[in-house]
Amino acid sequence: MPRRAIDAVADPGNTVLALDLGGTQIRTAAVTADGARLGRRAAGTPLERGADAIYDVCAELLRGTLDDLSREARTRVRAIGISSMGPVDPRRGMVVDPPNVVALHNAPLAAAIEERLGLAVFLERDTNVAALAEHWRGAARGCRDFLYVTVSTGLGGAVFTNGGLLLGPDGVAGELGHISLDMDGGPACGCGARGHLEGLASGSGLAAQARDEVAAGRSPFLTARGIDRPLSGKDVAEGDAAGDPACVRLLERARLAFAIACVGWVNAFNPDRIVVGGTLAQRQGDLWLDPARDAVRAQALRVPGSRVRIVPAELGEDVGLVGAWPLVHERFGDPFWTERRA
Repeated sequence: MPRRAIDAVADPGNTVLALDLGGTQIRTAAVTADGARLGRRAAGTPLERGADAIYDVCAELLRGTLDDLSREARTRVRAIGISSMGPVDPRRGMVVDPPNVVALHNAPLAAAIEERLGLAVFLERDTNVAALAEHWRGAARGCRDFLYVTVSTGLGGAVFTNGGLLLGPDGVAGELGHISLDMDGGPACGCGARGHLEGLASGSGLAAQARDEVAAGRSPFLTARGIDRPLSGKDVAEGDAAGDPACVRLLERARLAFAIACVGWVNAFNPDRIVVGGTLAQRQGDLWLDPARDAVRAQALRVPGSRVRIVPAELGEDVGLVGAWPLVHERFGDPFWTERRA
């Protein structure tokens, strides 16, 4: 399918409704052609109430965003772009089987929102939407070949090559967090496998490892943190900063796992940049990025290793909203996407 430049299909006056569906929060906004976000709304994700309840909350927030716009601005709204936890089938508009979110297994999210709002809907995995956003308005602006990686509660990614997303025949390419790094098993990943990068280096993976440290009596710091609430990756990071030996060991292993993964990605994809977002990586800053930069310099093949730059993402928590604009304007009117559910 030929790629089309955003500027070739975009009317500067058009506005896109953006829906960012996460495991804990749903956010909406109207995104204009200059990247501005209008009519922001947010609510908790009602996972325990099932798929229909989630669709209803999404629709309610989107209607609220529309109501916040001026009458003139509402006439410019063309479609809805959705960033969702993955994996998703973007052509059929379905959320397939996100780990630990049973309510959205094989969920026809795009069709449900189209039915409720009466607008065309385009669905994509959250990391792919983030890559589109960073390419349009962020750290990958003007870059035709890059990787986007988010290190947060989960660890996901997207591959942007030759000016567009790499999707694969099933639309699920680019799951960079699910490469296997530990041949001896390693910690469990949210997908059910063991030894994946996400299980080693994500917030949820670190939290699971922290529970093991507490059970083994190896961390008074984590034991005290976990008395009244579940442990998180943030607790491990704060324990690392405080010098707790167990936390230091877990974070050092997480950074090393990420660094090794970066070497493999550089050799496999030859990217100009690796753009790294997500709350865990952003809070760590160069503590997280520098080991990866050092590992690429020392271990990657000479040509791709000398080209790539590993940089922080620029758009923060709004990345899933901003990316709705390029998502819609790349796919709006294209039969490959508009006839996907016929």
